[in-house]
Amino acid sequence: MLEKYRTPLTINGITLDYTKETFIMGILNVTPDSFSDGGKYTSVAAAVQQAKKMVAEGAKIIDVGGESTRQGHVQITEQEEIARVVPVIQALVQEVQAIISIDTYKSAVAEAAVQAGAHMINDVWGAKADPRIAQVAAQYNVPIILMHNREQADYKYLWPEAHQDLQQSLAIAHAAGVPDEHIILDPGIGIGFGKTTAHNIQMMQHLPDLVAMGYPVLLATSRKSMIGAILDLPTAERLEGTMATVVYGIDKGCHMMRLHDIEPMRRAIKVADVLVGKQQIEVQ
Repeated sequence: MLEKYRTPLTINGITLDYTKETFIMGILNVTPDSFSDGGKYTSVAAAVQQAKKMVAEGAKIIDVGGESTRQGHVQITEQEEIARVVPVIQALVQEVQAIISIDTYKSAVAEAAVQAGAHMINDVWGAKADPRIAQVAAQYNVPIILMHNREQADYKYLWPEAHQDLQQSLAIAHAAGVPDEHIILDPGIGIGFGKTTAHNIQMMQHLPDLVAMGYPVLLATSRKSMIGAILDLPTAERLEGTMATVVYGIDKGCHMMRLHDIEPMRRAIKVADVLVGKQQIEVQ
């Protein structure tokens, strides 16, 4: 299953060898309305400070988002999104040693972000909302994360249909000229991503099938409603639940984790990496 990512990918001086480490993507929302941290990092200075903190705690990738994807979020124009993310990305490239990812489904925003210095595109619509985004990834030779998503949470058989949806995203990326080694898949865990809580739980249970598609897999469960539903807890109290999903994801073969709480998650990830054989430690 390692053929798509056997050769480690080096980006901005950071080598992503998925066989040796589970990589952490730190969430940096420069939005006023994101479900967990909206409004906290809207200034460039605050965003840079938070990114530095996350890198110091173990994040190798910083994912910059300029538009919320929570249920009921207010859509903004491309110009407004670009105005939010580009100054932050420009500052991060100068001040933070990390892979900078742009969290957007709009090709114009992705292109502006990459021109500003972003190294990766994270598309919650898997190149379906704006297929030109795959052309941007190919033109600028940057990796793209293709997340599973659909308009309606309506499935007869969840995994076969999700697999078909992802194959459509892969076809768009391949047609645009994105090489396999630049493609990462994401199961799209979240109520806002065409899934009910029951669907999200099923999708988690199908992670081995997603991993078996042969691409690196990013798992993004941090503080999400599935955890809240299981534990009956608000967003701020979902740390342990998130940790359970992260460790479970590593055991099922996932390669990257998109997270808010870096330090405690890094500790859990290291233990899980040792237990699954990704990392070795000296023991008596």
